[in-house]
Amino acid sequence: QVQLVESGGGLVQPGGSLRLSCAASGIIFSIYTMGWYRQAPGKQRELVADITSGRTTNYAESVKGRFTISRDNAKNTVYLQMNSLKPEDTAVYYCNGKPALRLTSTMTFNSWGQGTQVTVSS
Repeated sequence: QVQLVESGGGLVQPGGSLRLSCAASGIIFSIYTMGWYRQAPGKQRELVADITSGRTTNYAESVKGRFTISRDNAKNTVYLQMNSLKPEDTAVYYCNGKPALRLTSTMTFNSWGQGTQVTVSS
């Protein structure tokens, strides 16, 4: 059974940075494409970034140039470095993955972690 534990969120001022981590278990992590999703109040969950097993990365237009996704297969962990944060980045951030070439915002998963809250405010 897959388990996902997200951490690293918090309150940060506009322009600040945060690094999120997601530890995964119960999957063959190295073959999974992993992604970070976020859900703001009243909005649909959206895919922010994903990284394939071959470390190819893809980003939503809204975060390109500001966010960087990476992975450490030895630790079964995926990271999201978030720089130049904006108030519109405020959301609960989740990770998930599949043994697929790409992830999408509408993809369904068997389970989700608890997420980590990111709040960007002065």
